Amino acid sequence: MKKRKIGMALSLVLAAGTLLGACGKSDTNKPADTTKGGEKEKAFSVAMVTDVGGVDDKSFNQSAWEGLKEFGKDNGLKKGKGGFDYLQSTSDADYSTNLNTLARQGFDLVYGIGFLMHAAVDEISQQQAKSKFAIVDDEVKQPNVASVMFKEQEAAFLAGVAAALQTKTNHIGFIGGMKIPVIERFESGFLAGVKAAKPEAKVDVQYSGAFDKAELGGTIASKMYSTGADVIFHAAGATGNGLFKEAGDLKKKDPSREIWAIGVDRDQNDMGPDVVLTSAMKRVDVAVKDLSTKAKDGKFPGGQTTTYGLQEDGVGLAPINSKASNKDAIDKAVKEWVEKIKSGAVKVPGTLEELKTFSAK
Repeated sequence: MKKRKIGMALSLVLAAGTLLGACGKSDTNKPADTTKGGEKEKAFSVAMVTDVGGVDDKSFNQSAWEGLKEFGKDNGLKKGKGGFDYLQSTSDADYSTNLNTLARQGFDLVYGIGFLMHAAVDEISQQQAKSKFAIVDDEVKQPNVASVMFKEQEAAFLAGVAAALQTKTNHIGFIGGMKIPVIERFESGFLAGVKAAKPEAKVDVQYSGAFDKAELGGTIASKMYSTGADVIFHAAGATGNGLFKEAGDLKKKDPSREIWAIGVDRDQNDMGPDVVLTSAMKRVDVAVKDLSTKAKDGKFPGGQTTTYGLQEDGVGLAPINSKASNKDAIDKAVKEWVEKIKSGAVKVPGTLEELKTFSAK
Protein backbone atom coordinates (compact mmCIF):
# COMPACT_ATOMS: atom_id res chain seq x y z
CA MET A 1 0.00 0.00 0.00
CA LYS A 2 2.81 2.32 0.96
CA LYS A 3 4.64 1.54 -2.30
CA ARG A 4 1.47 2.27 -4.26
CA LYS A 5 1.12 5.77 -2.69
CA ILE A 6 4.75 6.55 -3.36
CA GLY A 7 4.36 5.49 -6.99
CA MET A 8 1.25 7.64 -7.47
CA ALA A 9 3.01 10.65 -5.95
CA LEU A 10 6.04 10.15 -8.18
CA SER A 11 3.80 9.98 -11.24
CA LEU A 12 2.14 13.27 -10.30
CA VAL A 13 5.53 14.95 -9.87
CA LEU A 14 6.79 13.70 -13.23
CA ALA A 15 3.59 14.81 -14.95
CA ALA A 16 3.87 18.27 -13.45
CA GLY A 17 7.51 18.45 -14.46
CA THR A 18 6.66 17.48 -18.02
CA LEU A 19 3.91 20.13 -18.14
CA LEU A 20 6.21 22.81 -16.77
CA GLY A 21 8.93 21.78 -19.19
CA ALA A 22 6.53 22.07 -22.08
CA CYS A 23 5.47 25.52 -20.92
CA GLY A 24 9.07 26.61 -20.55
CA LYS A 25 9.93 25.35 -24.01
CA SER A 26 6.99 27.20 -25.47
CA ASP A 27 8.13 30.47 -23.86
CA THR A 28 11.76 30.19 -24.91
CA ASN A 29 10.87 29.32 -28.51
CA LYS A 30 8.32 32.03 -28.94
CA PRO A 31 8.66 33.36 -32.50
CA ALA A 32 10.73 36.54 -32.88
CA ASP A 33 9.14 39.73 -34.17
CA THR A 34 7.99 38.87 -37.67
CA THR A 35 7.48 40.81 -40.82
CA LYS A 36 6.50 38.04 -43.21
CA GLY A 37 5.03 34.53 -42.93
CA GLY A 38 5.79 34.15 -39.23
CA GLU A 39 9.53 34.49 -39.77
CA LYS A 40 11.77 37.51 -39.67
CA GLU A 41 12.35 38.68 -43.22
CA LYS A 42 15.98 38.56 -44.37
CA ALA A 43 17.54 41.96 -45.03
CA PHE A 44 18.29 42.69 -48.68
CA SER A 45 22.08 42.64 -48.99
CA VAL A 46 24.18 44.29 -51.70
CA ALA A 47 27.85 44.27 -52.65
CA MET A 48 30.14 45.47 -55.41
CA VAL A 49 33.40 44.62 -57.10
CA THR A 50 35.63 47.57 -57.99
CA ASP A 51 37.71 47.76 -61.12
CA VAL A 52 41.46 48.35 -60.87
CA GLY A 53 40.96 51.98 -59.84
CA GLY A 54 39.97 50.88 -56.34
CA VAL A 55 37.22 51.97 -53.97
CA ASP A 56 39.04 55.20 -53.02
CA ASP A 57 39.86 56.36 -56.55
CA LYS A 58 38.19 59.74 -55.79
CA SER A 59 36.06 59.07 -58.87
CA PHE A 60 33.96 56.29 -60.40
CA ASN A 61 34.37 53.43 -57.92
CA GLN A 62 34.19 55.76 -54.95
CA SER A 63 30.92 57.20 -56.18
CA ALA A 64 29.45 53.69 -56.52
CA TRP A 65 30.57 52.80 -53.01
CA GLU A 66 29.01 55.99 -51.64
CA GLY A 67 25.70 54.97 -53.22
CA LEU A 68 25.96 51.49 -51.70
CA LYS A 69 26.70 52.94 -48.26
CA GLU A 70 23.74 55.29 -48.57
CA PHE A 71 21.47 52.35 -49.43
CA GLY A 72 22.85 50.48 -46.44
CA LYS A 73 22.24 53.41 -44.12
CA ASP A 74 18.67 53.87 -45.33
CA ASN A 75 17.92 50.18 -44.77
CA GLY A 76 19.68 49.69 -41.46
CA LEU A 77 22.42 47.48 -42.87
CA LYS A 78 25.93 47.02 -41.57
CA LYS A 79 29.11 46.65 -43.60
CA GLY A 80 29.94 43.01 -44.16
CA LYS A 81 28.27 39.74 -45.03
CA GLY A 82 24.49 40.04 -44.94
CA GLY A 83 24.63 43.83 -45.27
CA PHE A 84 26.65 45.84 -47.78
CA ASP A 85 30.25 45.32 -48.79
CA TYR A 86 32.84 45.47 -51.58
CA LEU A 87 35.81 43.55 -52.89
CA GLN A 88 38.68 45.43 -54.49
CA SER A 89 40.34 44.26 -57.69
CA THR A 90 44.05 44.78 -58.18
CA SER A 91 43.99 43.43 -61.76
CA ASP A 92 41.43 42.26 -64.29
CA ALA A 93 42.24 38.69 -63.24
CA ASP A 94 40.38 39.39 -59.96
CA TYR A 95 37.04 40.31 -61.53
CA SER A 96 35.53 36.84 -61.97
CA THR A 97 36.87 35.55 -58.65
CA ASN A 98 35.52 38.53 -56.71
CA LEU A 99 32.09 38.40 -58.35
CA ASN A 100 31.84 34.67 -57.69
CA THR A 101 32.94 35.11 -54.07
CA LEU A 102 30.23 37.67 -53.31
CA ALA A 103 27.55 35.59 -55.01
CA ARG A 104 28.58 32.53 -52.96
CA GLN A 105 28.44 34.62 -49.80
CA GLY A 106 24.74 35.09 -50.47
CA PHE A 107 24.51 38.77 -51.35
CA ASP A 108 21.16 39.45 -53.02
CA LEU A 109 22.62 41.83 -55.61
CA VAL A 110 26.22 42.04 -56.78
CA TYR A 111 27.56 44.93 -58.88
CA GLY A 112 30.42 44.85 -61.33
CA ILE A 113 31.67 48.44 -61.51
CA GLY A 114 32.89 49.44 -64.92
CA PHE A 115 33.05 48.60 -68.60
CA LEU A 116 36.12 46.42 -68.04
CA MET A 117 34.03 43.88 -66.11
CA HIS A 118 31.78 42.90 -69.02
CA ALA A 119 33.27 39.45 -69.65
CA ALA A 120 33.46 38.57 -65.95
CA VAL A 121 29.84 39.56 -65.24
CA ASP A 122 28.66 37.67 -68.31
CA GLU A 123 30.57 34.55 -67.22
CA ILE A 124 29.69 34.50 -63.50
CA SER A 125 26.03 35.46 -64.01
CA GLN A 126 25.61 32.28 -66.06
CA GLN A 127 27.41 30.15 -63.50
CA GLN A 128 25.41 31.68 -60.64
CA ALA A 129 22.06 31.78 -62.41
CA LYS A 130 20.06 32.13 -59.17
CA SER A 131 21.96 35.26 -58.13
CA LYS A 132 21.24 38.82 -59.26
CA PHE A 133 23.95 40.96 -60.80
CA ALA A 134 24.28 44.48 -62.19
CA ILE A 135 26.94 46.04 -64.38
CA VAL A 136 27.66 49.75 -64.55
CA ASP A 137 28.75 51.31 -67.86
CA ASP A 138 28.00 48.39 -70.13
CA GLU A 139 25.26 45.98 -71.19
CA VAL A 140 25.25 42.25 -70.42
CA LYS A 141 22.37 40.36 -72.01
CA GLN A 142 21.57 37.85 -69.28
CA PRO A 143 18.17 37.51 -67.54
CA ASN A 144 19.73 37.92 -64.07
CA VAL A 145 21.82 40.98 -64.98
CA ALA A 146 20.62 44.60 -64.86
CA SER A 147 22.66 46.98 -67.00
CA VAL A 148 23.23 50.60 -65.95
CA MET A 149 24.21 53.21 -68.52
CA PHE A 150 24.60 56.99 -68.43
CA LYS A 151 24.37 59.88 -70.85
CA GLU A 152 27.86 61.04 -69.92
CA GLN A 153 27.88 63.27 -72.98
CA GLU A 154 25.27 65.56 -71.37
CA ALA A 155 27.39 66.26 -68.28
CA ALA A 156 30.52 66.59 -70.42
CA PHE A 157 28.74 69.07 -72.70
CA LEU A 158 28.09 71.35 -69.72
CA ALA A 159 31.73 70.96 -68.68
CA GLY A 160 32.73 71.98 -72.20
CA VAL A 161 30.59 75.11 -71.95
CA ALA A 162 32.23 75.98 -68.62
CA ALA A 163 35.73 75.40 -70.00
CA ALA A 164 35.05 77.50 -73.11
CA LEU A 165 33.72 80.44 -71.12
CA GLN A 166 36.56 80.32 -68.57
CA THR A 167 39.57 79.90 -70.87
CA LYS A 168 41.67 82.97 -71.53
CA THR A 169 44.05 81.32 -74.00
CA ASN A 170 41.39 79.54 -76.07
CA HIS A 171 43.48 76.42 -75.53
CA ILE A 172 41.72 73.61 -73.65
CA GLY A 173 42.78 70.04 -72.85
CA PHE A 174 40.97 66.69 -72.59
CA ILE A 175 42.61 63.65 -70.98
CA GLY A 176 40.86 60.33 -71.59
CA GLY A 177 41.52 56.98 -69.95
CA MET A 178 41.01 54.22 -72.48
CA LYS A 179 39.44 54.52 -75.93
CA ILE A 180 36.16 52.82 -75.11
CA PRO A 181 32.53 53.88 -75.78
CA VAL A 182 31.95 55.45 -72.36
CA ILE A 183 34.99 57.73 -72.68
CA GLU A 184 34.05 58.55 -76.26
CA ARG A 185 30.75 59.83 -74.89
CA PHE A 186 32.64 62.10 -72.51
CA GLU A 187 34.95 63.33 -75.25
CA SER A 188 32.16 63.92 -77.78
CA GLY A 189 29.99 65.80 -75.32
CA PHE A 190 32.88 67.95 -74.09
CA LEU A 191 33.98 68.90 -77.60
CA ALA A 192 30.37 69.74 -78.48
CA GLY A 193 30.05 71.98 -75.42
CA VAL A 194 33.21 73.88 -76.25
CA LYS A 195 32.08 74.24 -79.85
CA ALA A 196 28.66 75.54 -78.78
CA ALA A 197 30.05 78.16 -76.38
CA LYS A 198 33.23 79.22 -78.18
CA PRO A 199 33.82 77.72 -81.65
CA GLU A 200 37.25 79.33 -81.99
CA ALA A 201 38.68 77.53 -78.93
CA LYS A 202 41.14 74.68 -79.58
CA VAL A 203 40.87 71.37 -77.67
CA ASP A 204 43.96 69.16 -77.31
CA VAL A 205 42.79 65.53 -76.88
CA GLN A 206 45.11 62.87 -75.45
CA TYR A 207 44.57 59.40 -73.98
CA SER A 208 46.61 57.82 -71.20
CA GLY A 209 45.54 54.26 -71.96
CA ALA A 210 44.83 53.55 -68.28
CA PHE A 211 42.49 54.42 -65.41
CA ASP A 212 44.94 53.86 -62.58
CA LYS A 213 48.12 55.70 -63.60
CA ALA A 214 48.23 59.08 -61.85
CA GLU A 215 51.79 59.64 -63.03
CA LEU A 216 50.65 59.46 -66.67
CA GLY A 217 47.87 61.93 -65.98
CA GLY A 218 50.37 64.32 -64.47
CA THR A 219 52.78 63.99 -67.39
CA ILE A 220 50.08 64.65 -69.99
CA ALA A 221 48.71 67.60 -68.00
CA SER A 222 52.20 69.09 -67.66
CA LYS A 223 52.69 69.10 -71.42
CA MET A 224 49.26 70.59 -72.05
CA TYR A 225 49.71 73.41 -69.53
CA SER A 226 53.22 74.15 -70.81
CA THR A 227 51.93 74.53 -74.37
CA GLY A 228 49.23 77.04 -73.48
CA ALA A 229 46.20 75.16 -72.15
CA ASP A 230 44.64 76.85 -69.14
CA VAL A 231 41.67 74.49 -68.60
CA ILE A 232 41.92 70.68 -68.74
CA PHE A 233 39.10 68.15 -68.33
CA HIS A 234 39.83 64.53 -67.50
CA ALA A 235 37.73 61.39 -67.92
CA ALA A 236 40.36 58.95 -66.76
CA GLY A 237 39.47 57.70 -63.29
CA ALA A 238 42.40 57.63 -60.87
CA THR A 239 44.74 58.66 -63.71
CA GLY A 240 43.11 62.07 -63.42
CA ASN A 241 44.55 62.48 -59.93
CA GLY A 242 47.81 63.38 -61.66
CA LEU A 243 46.06 66.26 -63.40
CA PHE A 244 44.98 67.77 -60.08
CA LYS A 245 48.44 67.43 -58.59
CA GLU A 246 50.05 69.10 -61.59
CA ALA A 247 47.53 71.95 -61.60
CA GLY A 248 47.94 72.45 -57.85
CA ASP A 249 51.74 72.47 -58.06
CA LEU A 250 51.73 75.03 -60.87
CA LYS A 251 49.30 77.23 -58.96
CA LYS A 252 51.52 77.17 -55.89
CA LYS A 253 54.53 78.26 -57.95
CA ASP A 254 52.56 81.14 -59.46
CA PRO A 255 49.35 82.00 -57.51
CA SER A 256 48.42 84.63 -60.08
CA ARG A 257 48.37 82.15 -62.96
CA GLU A 258 44.99 81.29 -64.49
CA ILE A 259 45.00 77.50 -64.40
CA TRP A 260 42.05 75.15 -64.05
CA ALA A 261 41.17 71.46 -63.99
CA ILE A 262 37.74 69.88 -64.45
CA GLY A 263 36.86 66.70 -62.55
CA VAL A 264 34.69 63.75 -63.48
CA ASP A 265 32.11 61.33 -62.03
CA ARG A 266 31.81 63.02 -58.62
CA ASP A 267 32.34 66.59 -57.42
CA GLN A 268 36.15 66.57 -57.26
CA ASN A 269 36.56 70.03 -55.74
CA ASP A 270 38.28 68.36 -52.78
CA MET A 271 41.14 67.45 -55.12
CA GLY A 272 42.15 71.09 -55.40
CA PRO A 273 39.84 73.88 -54.20
CA ASP A 274 42.08 76.48 -55.84
CA VAL A 275 42.24 74.81 -59.26
CA VAL A 276 39.12 72.64 -59.76
CA LEU A 277 36.71 74.69 -61.88
CA THR A 278 33.85 72.17 -61.74
CA SER A 279 33.19 68.48 -62.39
CA ALA A 280 31.13 66.56 -64.94
CA MET A 281 29.22 64.48 -62.45
CA LYS A 282 28.11 61.00 -63.31
CA ARG A 283 25.88 60.04 -60.43
CA VAL A 284 26.87 56.41 -60.11
CA ASP A 285 25.86 56.75 -56.45
CA VAL A 286 22.32 57.73 -57.46
CA ALA A 287 22.04 54.86 -59.94
CA VAL A 288 23.41 52.24 -57.53
CA LYS A 289 21.07 53.32 -54.75
CA ASP A 290 18.09 53.52 -57.12
CA LEU A 291 18.67 50.09 -58.65
CA SER A 292 19.30 48.49 -55.24
CA THR A 293 16.00 49.90 -53.98
CA LYS A 294 14.14 48.58 -57.02
CA ALA A 295 15.65 45.13 -56.53
CA LYS A 296 14.77 45.13 -52.81
CA ASP A 297 11.19 46.04 -53.69
CA GLY A 298 10.91 43.16 -56.13
CA LYS A 299 11.34 45.30 -59.24
CA PHE A 300 14.77 44.12 -60.35
CA PRO A 301 15.13 44.97 -64.08
CA GLY A 302 16.96 41.79 -65.06
CA GLY A 303 17.84 41.56 -68.73
CA GLN A 304 17.12 45.27 -69.17
CA THR A 305 19.17 48.47 -69.50
CA THR A 306 18.41 51.56 -67.42
CA THR A 307 19.93 54.80 -68.69
CA TYR A 308 20.43 57.87 -66.48
CA GLY A 309 20.77 61.35 -67.97
CA LEU A 310 20.04 64.96 -66.99
CA GLN A 311 16.33 64.21 -66.97
CA GLU A 312 16.80 61.49 -64.34
CA ASP A 313 19.35 63.52 -62.30
CA GLY A 314 21.83 60.80 -63.20
CA VAL A 315 24.37 63.26 -64.59
CA GLY A 316 25.04 66.94 -64.06
CA LEU A 317 27.60 69.64 -63.41
CA ALA A 318 29.09 70.41 -60.00
CA PRO A 319 28.96 74.01 -58.74
CA ILE A 320 31.36 76.39 -60.50
CA ASN A 321 34.31 77.39 -58.33
CA SER A 322 33.57 80.71 -56.62
CA LYS A 323 37.09 81.87 -57.50
CA ALA A 324 36.45 81.56 -61.25
CA SER A 325 36.56 84.98 -62.90
CA ASN A 326 33.68 84.13 -65.22
CA LYS A 327 31.50 82.26 -62.74
CA ASP A 328 28.30 84.28 -63.28
CA ALA A 329 28.39 83.94 -67.07
CA ILE A 330 29.08 80.21 -66.78
CA ASP A 331 26.23 79.68 -64.32
CA LYS A 332 23.81 81.48 -66.61
CA ALA A 333 24.91 79.61 -69.72
CA VAL A 334 24.84 76.21 -68.02
CA LYS A 335 21.30 76.78 -66.77
CA GLU A 336 20.14 77.66 -70.29
CA TRP A 337 21.80 74.60 -71.84
CA VAL A 338 20.35 72.28 -69.19
CA GLU A 339 16.87 73.47 -70.10
CA LYS A 340 17.53 72.98 -73.82
CA ILE A 341 18.87 69.47 -73.31
CA LYS A 342 16.07 68.40 -70.97
CA SER A 343 13.43 69.74 -73.35
CA GLY A 344 14.91 67.84 -76.25
CA ALA A 345 15.72 70.99 -78.20
CA VAL A 346 19.39 69.98 -78.18
CA LYS A 347 20.61 66.41 -78.51
CA VAL A 348 24.19 66.06 -77.33
CA PRO A 349 26.34 63.78 -79.52
CA GLY A 350 27.51 60.58 -77.87
CA THR A 351 30.04 59.57 -80.52
CA LEU A 352 32.68 61.36 -82.55
CA GLU A 353 30.72 60.45 -85.68
CA GLU A 354 27.62 62.22 -84.32
CA LEU A 355 29.79 65.20 -83.36
CA LYS A 356 30.61 65.79 -87.04
CA THR A 357 27.00 66.82 -87.74
CA PHE A 358 26.27 68.43 -84.37
CA SER A 359 24.77 71.90 -84.38
CA ALA A 360 23.83 73.80 -81.25
CA LYS A 361 21.39 76.01 -83.12
